[in-house]
Amino acid sequence: MVKHKILIMGAGKIGTTVAGLLARTGDYISFIGDLNPPHTLPQIYNNPIQFIKMDITKAGEIKDFIKLNHIEGIVSCLPFNLTIEVAKIASECGINYFDPTEDIATTNAVNQLASGSRGTFAPQCGLAPGFISIAANSLMNGFEDIDYVKMRVGALTQNTSNSLSYAFTWSVDGVVNEYIHPCMVIENGERKFKPALGDLETIVVNNYHYEAFHTSGGVGSLVDSFMGKVKNMDYKTMRYPGHCNKMSFILKDLKLGESPALAKQILSKVIPHAEDDKVVVYVSVQGNKNGVFSEKTYTNTLYPVTVDDNTYTAIQMTTAAGICTVVDLVMHEKKLSGLVKQEQISLKDFLNNRFGSYYSQGDKA
Repeated sequence: MVKHKILIMGAGKIGTTVAGLLARTGDYISFIGDLNPPHTLPQIYNNPIQFIKMDITKAGEIKDFIKLNHIEGIVSCLPFNLTIEVAKIASECGINYFDPTEDIATTNAVNQLASGSRGTFAPQCGLAPGFISIAANSLMNGFEDIDYVKMRVGALTQNTSNSLSYAFTWSVDGVVNEYIHPCMVIENGERKFKPALGDLETIVVNNYHYEAFHTSGGVGSLVDSFMGKVKNMDYKTMRYPGHCNKMSFILKDLKLGESPALAKQILSKVIPHAEDDKVVVYVSVQGNKNGVFSEKTYTNTLYPVTVDDNTYTAIQMTTAAGICTVVDLVMHEKKLSGLVKQEQISLKDFLNNRFGSYYSQGDKA
């Protein structure tokens, strides 16, 4: 059987996890491109991951590598501000493209590139955006009219003790980015932008109390897809109680949100990184179903998992499993093509996929 060749740009935790999960199936040959090799690399028997030193600013060299090695797809696991450079390379080479970015401006630019590309483009295929859109779309089936779609995701430590009630379990860049940019919602049938860290609420999942507030990007393309069909729709991030008010003081009252680089530098020194994490997913759809005002919910709490003696955090696996599932549906199962919006993917197809099945391992309701 011919193996699919795929290049993952970015040798961080998500990139190495994607490369490892794909390579261990035997159906993919994984290359990782970055300036520096990863700290650790999953060891895949008989199908080793190949690290290639690459500089994203030298697009010509990367395109030469793609053509020479017959690469079929490329995944951007670089910081969001470099993602568009990967998409340009994919478009110019006519190959498939994937990313998990939550940055709205980046996604808009990727969508423009997709319109003129020969390859399939699947942006925002991680957790949120990504799986959260697939779950929300699935819950909406069967409603005559929909009053509210609520999407909530928390990437959290299993325990917390510091004053911010938080530890970094994923990218510092990503956290600050989603905390400072406007958040797209549908409110009373109209598209609106709400400030990040706003509309604080309390939410209970599996008897745990969390707070939730607006952050940017997690809604993905759902607002565009469901304008005129849904009265209200929003995405919020979940944290332990007390976090939002303190972050609002730091980013808004102290105006550090106007200096993202400084904010990241300060927060990196006072907020620890942790690997004993969990990812909490909550989706609720309210509306009329069979003439009765009803609510359908999906909740899941996912934890770290060990695969082939490699232990991956919950945020690594939820994000990487989302990416790998879409890669598999495009390149191996040939079920998707063109510009792929996550809500085009059925929850059944996602969970039945060998990578998406990770989402079946959590505490579901």
